[in-house]
Amino acid sequence: MKPLVFPDFNPVAVRLGPFAIRWYALAYIAGLVLGWRLLRRLVRESPLVATPLQVDDFLTWATLGVVIGGRLGYVLFYQPGYYVTHPSMIFAVWDGGMSFHGGMIGVAVAIWWYCRRQGMDMLGFADRLAVVVPIGLGLGRVANFINGELFGRVAPSWWPGAMIFPRAAVIFPRYGLAPRFPSELYEAFLEGVVLLIVLYSLSRNAALRSRPGFLTGCFLIGYALTRITGEFFREPDPFYGYLIFGLTMGQLLSLPLLPIGGFLIRHSRGRAVEPLKAGAT
Repeated sequence: MKPLVFPDFNPVAVRLGPFAIRWYALAYIAGLVLGWRLLRRLVRESPLVATPLQVDDFLTWATLGVVIGGRLGYVLFYQPGYYVTHPSMIFAVWDGGMSFHGGMIGVAVAIWWYCRRQGMDMLGFADRLAVVVPIGLGLGRVANFINGELFGRVAPSWWPGAMIFPRAAVIFPRYGLAPRFPSELYEAFLEGVVLLIVLYSLSRNAALRSRPGFLTGCFLIGYALTRITGEFFREPDPFYGYLIFGLTMGQLLSLPLLPIGGFLIRHSRGRAVEPLKAGAT
């Protein structure tokens, strides 16, 4: 089967004189905006855990958590040695380098701080937020594909849809122009589409919404499983390669999410509450 050739996308979506807006930035913006709109709807459902106005206020903190946490996570988890010797590059977010696991920690801190300040149920609010996170994950993976980055491992000759990534031949010259898995699209489907459908479907059950931490736990387990699966098709980062037991850094960082998610789901059984009436405040 003849392999596909990666389309030579321009990573810059819009250029206005010296200013350039990249697809990656647009993916972040679209993910935050779409997630914000859906979250405003979800918090209106019983049991009420926040008001739409509080969701509006939280958007700023969520953005800071994603950007600061995602960048610091990449610096600490993936290339600490490089950034110790090049500290000024820590702030060069326009050159890429964001970690979902770091962004998740950043948003978790933002949730804790904001809910404590507002007197909100932290896990209840986190449950609603967990449902919308896959929107940003999916769009981010699409942006990875447009940038021609985080491409897949070399695919077998019979694999349908295998793709030649010219950039991969530069980074890994030993493989030349061997067809690879378009793993960014696989991850966009798993982490974005599949996870969103599962979480949104679960959120339609009022009894499950009434168990603080349940949806958050489902998200953590779901993300861990989809990320670990997707990483089997993705080329490991060249500065790390394969680690213990042949796993990648992304897989190792995702493994702890499984027991944490399981704990939240189990703990939520003892915290079941009756859904509030729609007019409750």
